[in-house]
Amino acid sequence: MGLNTSKPTKGQVNLQAPQNSELDDGPVTGLTYKVKDQSVSGRMPSTNTIPSADESDEVEIVVGNVNDLERGKIKEIEIGNEKALIVKDDGIFAFGSKCTHYGLPLSKGAYCNGRIRCPFHGACFNVKTGDIEDFPGLDSIHTFKVEVENDIVKVIASKKKLTQFRRVKEMANCNSEAQQTFLLIGGGPASLSCAETLRQEDFDGKIIIVTKEDYLPYDRPKLSKAMSSNADSIALRKKEFFTEHCIELQTGKELISLDTDKNSAEFKDGSIIEYNALMIATGGNPRELELPGSDLKNICYLRTPDDANFIDKASDDKNVVIIGSSFIGMEVAAAVIGKASSVNVVCRSDLPFKNVFGTQIAERIMELYKEKGVNFYYNCHATELLGSDGNLTTVVLNNGTSLPADICVVGIGVTPATTFLKDAGVQMNSQGFITVDKHMRTNKERVYAAGDITEFPLFIKNDSVVNVQHYQMAHAQGHNAALNMLGKEQELKSVPFFWSMMFGKSIRYAGYGAGYDDTVVFEDDQKIATFFIKENKAVAVASLNHDPIVAKFAELLFNGKSLSKLDVTNKSNEWLFS
Repeated sequence: MGLNTSKPTKGQVNLQAPQNSELDDGPVTGLTYKVKDQSVSGRMPSTNTIPSADESDEVEIVVGNVNDLERGKIKEIEIGNEKALIVKDDGIFAFGSKCTHYGLPLSKGAYCNGRIRCPFHGACFNVKTGDIEDFPGLDSIHTFKVEVENDIVKVIASKKKLTQFRRVKEMANCNSEAQQTFLLIGGGPASLSCAETLRQEDFDGKIIIVTKEDYLPYDRPKLSKAMSSNADSIALRKKEFFTEHCIELQTGKELISLDTDKNSAEFKDGSIIEYNALMIATGGNPRELELPGSDLKNICYLRTPDDANFIDKASDDKNVVIIGSSFIGMEVAAAVIGKASSVNVVCRSDLPFKNVFGTQIAERIMELYKEKGVNFYYNCHATELLGSDGNLTTVVLNNGTSLPADICVVGIGVTPATTFLKDAGVQMNSQGFITVDKHMRTNKERVYAAGDITEFPLFIKNDSVVNVQHYQMAHAQGHNAALNMLGKEQELKSVPFFWSMMFGKSIRYAGYGAGYDDTVVFEDDQKIATFFIKENKAVAVASLNHDPIVAKFAELLFNGKSLSKLDVTNKSNEWLFS
């Protein structure tokens, strides 16, 4: 990239430097150079703060000499009581320091080829434009103007943008005369990401989101982590947002059938909506117990904020039994152990999470739970539920054990919510997952699908068809579906990434490790990183308290890099292990 001395366009950094300035190794013309080092380092304090001409909002920060910026290394600078980040690459770029997903710091994130990936949950941002490029989250970050004069680097930042770190991308206004209607079924992140992307890409037609739930789209992963939260407090957008951007949200409305020849959807209330393009993102339904006594009161399935609130309150000083050692079941156990009289988890395996995280991380997780007082019943399952006066009292296991139970939380997986498609001609596999291509298209013209209900070609697995039920992937697929609904012909390119937090310990995972045949484990005190190997190639990594190694590995996969088992064992990639 040559020196840009023209007025910057939206999201662009303005670089101004003397013709004979030097960067790193010697004289350059127009600041043209190649990336050598993509490592991440720590904080660089500012040397001076000078009020800019606009006293009301802007502030100018002297960062230091241009040669003190190491290529590809993120530096954190202080601007008053706030922080920003700066990096030298094919230019010098300054941008917001907080991930827009949960507002966590990006300073230790994985920086590579003009993108920074959040070390906590995997969201990615373009450092030149600030735009979000991978998920979770909906908003972009701010960028700030950079000037270089006499080899001195200055950053000119907006005080408002520093404190209000989330940036909503500009969206098209709705045109009342527009003829097109895009219908999005489902009230989760896939539909919301799709709707916002449509507006950001200048679609001015009608957008309708229909959900059978009664709430605004909300942050579902919080249900099992912050169970006392109400629907409004975990809403992804406020009600006013939908009005402002002309996104029609219809709640409490259940789809019962589709006519893909007539391009119409019929709902349980008898209404019919005709569409020009349709995206289906209905998610999953909790798999229910089919046991004697399963109709007793206080047998709970965690699906909605109301469910979470009920479980949270009903667990106070009560005997809680959790059937299933899924993420939902285990996170609920962690959430209620401090208030319940007892928490017993019934699991079919001998070690929960072993297949997902490997033995070492799984064992460490189990130690945490047992230290807190959670009891486990391994290699068994419930056979009967007993009660008195219609209320649950006991869970009976196949080994003859009877567990006292005032409340039972069932977490044994989900099934795709796609039964309404049985006569629609939309291709599904034997389990009910919708088959889509790399553009989120189904076999039916103008019908797309996204989120947990899809099986799709995964680019890091040579386009093998997989089902990935990650919150992050639902965002990515909704975004991708929107682009292709508008004819952009954009292939899905997102690295699977998920996370959990149990008893203050961070758990991360990136890649696709199904069917792995070997592992390489690095364990140091309280930190563990497990690389999953398949056919001598690292295909995934899981970590416990080992940030940002998972985010870095995700960036390697995104950029088409691969590591052999020997590469991992020898830590041959210094950037990954630094």
